[in-house]
Amino acid sequence: VQLQASGGGLVQAGGSLRLSCVPSGNIDSIAAIGWYRQAPGARRDLIASITSGGTTAYEESVKGRFTISRDHADNTVYLQMDSLKPEDTAVYYCAALIKRRVEFDTWGQGTLVTVSS
Repeated sequence: VQLQASGGGLVQAGGSLRLSCVPSGNIDSIAAIGWYRQAPGARRDLIASITSGGTTAYEESVKGRFTISRDHADNTVYLQMDSLKPEDTAVYYCAALIKRRVEFDTWGQGTLVTVSS
């Protein structure tokens, strides 16, 4: 499985961005896709995920502002980010949880999101 992430950029506080994660390869082996983010000097944290069955989960700080979804036509996973705050500034990564594995261990490249105040 390979993942291609895109969609980052510079946005003012209160604005919106949509990130995309395009999987390729053995897509049927994917149990879930998650979006992580890593701010400078901080750890990489899981902020949203969606299972192959469509179940979603969110980290508390993004609930109500971010929405993860999947396009069934091409399996692209989106992260719609609204009401962005300067503290959302980070490199965002998508990752896949492969079936029968216990953690997200297949990574796309990062995409930088910068939110100005």
